[in-house]
Amino acid sequence: MNDLYTTAINTQKATTQWMDFLAENLTNCYTPGYRENKITFKTFLGGAVIDNGVRNQGQGKSTPGTSNENLFFEGSGFFMIRSPEGAVQYTRLGEFTFDKEGVYRAKSGATVQGYILNDKGEIMSGNKSISADLYEETALKGGALSIPTTNIKLWIDPNNGKFLGKYDEYEIKNDGTIYGKADGGNRSVPLYKIATANFHNPNGLFEVKEGVFVETEDSGKPVIGRGEIRSGLLEQSNTDFKANIADYQQAKTQMELVNALIKSNKDLLQSAMELAK
Repeated sequence: MNDLYTTAINTQKATTQWMDFLAENLTNCYTPGYRENKITFKTFLGGAVIDNGVRNQGQGKSTPGTSNENLFFEGSGFFMIRSPEGAVQYTRLGEFTFDKEGVYRAKSGATVQGYILNDKGEIMSGNKSISADLYEETALKGGALSIPTTNIKLWIDPNNGKFLGKYDEYEIKNDGTIYGKADGGNRSVPLYKIATANFHNPNGLFEVKEGVFVETEDSGKPVIGRGEIRSGLLEQSNTDFKANIADYQQAKTQMELVNALIKSNKDLLQSAMELAK
């Protein structure tokens, strides 16, 4: 009887944790950039316990953003950002905007990272350029490319209102390149390439705050992200609403059964104590 009671108590605790995870998923099913919680169980002689809880790093659908500055990453990887303290972090939520000084930032104040380009659109690493073909080939092979990133800044000249003093406007292409445009759009010059990164084990990343991750020994070192970047869009939550509702119903039934088992064990114990008098 004690073994049954212990099993029921442990299962009740695990089921409560499961329901908490599911409730968080359902609450955030419309939160842009939210990563669904996925959990697994393990069993032992004393009942079921939560084995592991990880974030689902699968692709979420796109939704219109609030401006063309917002970004949607369709592919494998993360945007690279740098916290106000200088730490490199990774996120799928491209809710970015240019501040009044022209610095590209996340809502948290972190700066969006990018690579400086030459007029051919090649990434500059110090005094050397890296061709777009080499960059793409490295990305396809899932390799790392150790290139220093920089804050993206489109400073606006207060005297003429132009970006970086000479461009009327900017455009963000699907490959993540930011172009400065002038002469009514007839002249287009590459300025930055938005930095993206991926990991061989993204589930090994550590979530420092909702939707923001840092690398760990388990995740491994970052490699080049693969995919397309679309401006004016954001990534929706990747929560599977129907699956989470079904799991919640299952968890609720499991909780009812466990509570009934606990009550039965209490009643049996009480009857045994009365008979022993």
